[in-house]
Amino acid sequence: MKLLSTAVLLSAPLILHAQSARTDSLLLADDLNQVVVTGTRTPKTLLNTPVLTRVISHAEIEKADATTLQDILQLSIPGVEFSYSMNQQRHMNFSGFGGQSMLILVNGERLAGENMDDVDFDRLTLSNVDHIEIVKGPVSALYGSNASGGVINIITKQNTKPFALNVNARLGKHNNQRYGLDWQQGGKKWSSIFDFSRTNVDNYNVESAENPIASVISTVYGGETYNFKEQLTYVPFKNLHLSGNAGYFFRQLKRSEDTPERYRDYNAGLKASWKINENDDLYGSYSFDQYDKSNFQSISKLDIRYYSNVQNAFRLLYNHSFNKGHILTLGADYLHDYLQSNRLNGTYTQQSADAFVQYDGQLSPIWELVAALRYDYFHDDTSLSRLTPKISIRHTPLRGLNVRFGYAMGFRAPSLKEKYYEYDAAGIWTIIGNPDLKPEFSNNYNISVEYHWRNYELLLNGYHNSVRNKIAPGVPYYANITDKTPTLPYVNLATYGINGLEASAKGRWACGMTASIAYAYTDERLPHQKDGQTANNEYIPARKHALNMHADWDHTFNKWYGMNIALDGKFVSGVDNVEYVNYYDISQGTATVSYPAYTLWKLLLSNRIGKATKLKVTLDNIFNYKPKYYYLNAPLTDGFNVMIGVSVNIDKL
Repeated sequence: MKLLSTAVLLSAPLILHAQSARTDSLLLADDLNQVVVTGTRTPKTLLNTPVLTRVISHAEIEKADATTLQDILQLSIPGVEFSYSMNQQRHMNFSGFGGQSMLILVNGERLAGENMDDVDFDRLTLSNVDHIEIVKGPVSALYGSNASGGVINIITKQNTKPFALNVNARLGKHNNQRYGLDWQQGGKKWSSIFDFSRTNVDNYNVESAENPIASVISTVYGGETYNFKEQLTYVPFKNLHLSGNAGYFFRQLKRSEDTPERYRDYNAGLKASWKINENDDLYGSYSFDQYDKSNFQSISKLDIRYYSNVQNAFRLLYNHSFNKGHILTLGADYLHDYLQSNRLNGTYTQQSADAFVQYDGQLSPIWELVAALRYDYFHDDTSLSRLTPKISIRHTPLRGLNVRFGYAMGFRAPSLKEKYYEYDAAGIWTIIGNPDLKPEFSNNYNISVEYHWRNYELLLNGYHNSVRNKIAPGVPYYANITDKTPTLPYVNLATYGINGLEASAKGRWACGMTASIAYAYTDERLPHQKDGQTANNEYIPARKHALNMHADWDHTFNKWYGMNIALDGKFVSGVDNVEYVNYYDISQGTATVSYPAYTLWKLLLSNRIGKATKLKVTLDNIFNYKPKYYYLNAPLTDGFNVMIGVSVNIDKL
């Protein structure tokens, strides 16, 4: 299989296979021929990439009937758990790293805006997603050193059809609704993909047992979203690819009927890739992303914006291929970040630039090396810079056996919010920025062993992350005796470290059966402030043990009917967290809240009727798990749920 240039892959992401036809009965080995770009910026098959990369395929997303990134991550990746901040904004814990340490991208582009310390996960719908690439740790020179926890890169679909039109809908309890439309149109030189999705879920009440030892939730807030996306590709010449994209996102949350909260995003971008000759290619891009927050006063009909984050990003990339599989990559990026909010004393901007060089060499048939140096520069009222090395090695001593080694240094400058924000967090405490914050430095070491035999895959991966000067919320305090609201500052932690181990096994059989099991062990070293005090942890810590299980059976009975039955289970161990008994009055002190182990299971039956229609029935939380106490970080599920959906390909009717 001849690999496309990196530039083409980045501007028009593809999944390539050894065979041109793709069906659910493909052998496991065919999945290993998927081409990934997140780890090295040069296209590699999943089997041959020196940087260990986890791929969630479009088939896995389909089988899970997932709506957002949150849905598929917690179902597919052990060690990933979503908890909630005090105002029920979602927070991701990815094997001990929070959302502020995980870089989430769409086709390699960063996202503006955040809620607490995470991106708005409702933006990241999966209806137009081809696959998701996940690289742990700051090992990728492609996307910078500030992702100390790793990179999650969402790769969207590319149109390959003259015409295709899909409409779909799903309904569940609490008035849970999901509607979608995907329209593809194309010709010899141009193609277009338009995607629309709408979701809705009502607020609902939950009840806890008597005598909770900390604050509990009584109402789970729902909301509605609208998401529009358009991607246009034009190929004027064989070696020149041009593409543009635009999108709009809207979310409304009714925490109060009179003043619902609104969140909007506007994004657009242009990309160009030029295959200069057999050995050289050039890639350039520009992206714009604006994320706004507002309060809508329903009586006066005023929509008052109080937050706006705008990012303008430019990228340039050059690849040169030498003989015998040696590739030199040069790249540079520039980002202008603007933040305006009534919680800031004015408006602030931050400019960042980077340049990197990467060597990708096939040293012998059984040894491959990727080495990179990256220079990052940040400037707002002060300037910060750092040179970070990265190296990954793949050794194949036996056919089907891969041993990978990796080391990477990470660097993250404090964000504008962490330096300058000052706001009242729902009347609980006043969060203040710290302009004297120091940048984070991290070191990541990993080693993995991967073995493939026939239709089976085994993986064992161990890693160590250490972070110096980690930026995090500190310990709340009263600034003076007259204050009724405590102050919560951002601080640098003296030390922070995570040791982890992952093991997984996967098999696929000719009868249409697929099964996998994945385990993650996370040892999160307790962070401390430099004065020795334990830092405040408003989110649930990482659970030491997590297990994900999946099995599905696919069978085509005749040309009119086929079925896929998928069963997914997730188990996490218990964990204790020190929390304030009353967040509105910290003088009452803290208590240790025990979050018990729990397991969630989901069964999905997908019926293929003819060539055009799929009828899906999802039985979610089939063992009716409910937390005894709905603490702030408990799973916000109120038990068993049935969802019924239908998908119709209009062009195949």
